[in-house]
Amino acid sequence: MSPVTKNILIHEDAKPLIPLRAGLSALGIQLLPAAEMAQLSDTRQVLGYFACFYRSLSRPAAAWLRHRQLARAGIPIVTWNRDAPHYLNYPAWRLTLASKLRLTDIYATHTLIDADKYGFAPTTLYLANAVEPATYSPPEPVSGLFPRLRDESTYAVDVSFFGGMNGQAYKEDADRAEFFSALSKRLTEEKISHVFRETGDMTPSQQIAFILSSKINLNYGARCEYKARIASGLPERCFGIPGVGGFLLCDKRTHSRDDFDIGKNWAEYDGIDDCVTKIKYWLAHFQSARDIAEQCQQHVMRQHTYQHRAARLVNALIAWHDSRPALNVNT
Repeated sequence: MSPVTKNILIHEDAKPLIPLRAGLSALGIQLLPAAEMAQLSDTRQVLGYFACFYRSLSRPAAAWLRHRQLARAGIPIVTWNRDAPHYLNYPAWRLTLASKLRLTDIYATHTLIDADKYGFAPTTLYLANAVEPATYSPPEPVSGLFPRLRDESTYAVDVSFFGGMNGQAYKEDADRAEFFSALSKRLTEEKISHVFRETGDMTPSQQIAFILSSKINLNYGARCEYKARIASGLPERCFGIPGVGGFLLCDKRTHSRDDFDIGKNWAEYDGIDDCVTKIKYWLAHFQSARDIAEQCQQHVMRQHTYQHRAARLVNALIAWHDSRPALNVNT
């Protein structure tokens, strides 16, 4: 008898699944809502169960029972946390409990900064954010775009940033608001033009136009790092900005070296003084900045789309099944 193809992923409609949907479908994975799981005639077709990490934190008893039931059926539970190390402000006792109970089999996360503190699953999978080419890609063929972006006269501003900066409304934005306020004063003194703004209701096409109107696009901080001891995971803009052809100057992050090559397809700074220094350097060496931007754009599209993340997740689930003896669960 030929083996049953495992091509069904049960899911709880968790938010982190959204960017993976197209990539999973392209791989031939059928997404089935958890509410419809009882209708399956053969659970051997199930590749895995995509759970909501924070729903499991909120309901540990139910998550523990589900894990036991699915384990008997030979179905691994996977979750993807994109909000560490702040964990949406969940209390430490819930994180500790989830770590002790191990409510999932594969814990995918955009940062490994807490890997030595929490062990939410037997397998921890580094799964970074990425770019969705259907939404975020160069507005024209790079054969024409790249030469145009080397012409400094086409830019409206030297330096820019868009993102959450309302520190009064959101405590997670307070540090970023303070940073850009101080940086604005420094750049004004240096007569370097800049625009720092809230994302607001900008559409993807407006965001892309904004990125490509600035010689240097900055990243600083992330809401999920509120009170974190060190910057670690890469926000989506770290893939989106270079993905559309913009030059990104990013704050120093532990995972930068996992996904990029510093000096070849990545530029970073460490603190506000270094940020000003690097801005002045890259403005003075703009063609070198464009070399990095072009290398990074190609690198992102080759290795850092959500289709790549979907494939990595599927491979982790396949490896889980391959490491275990087959179960006769439908007799």
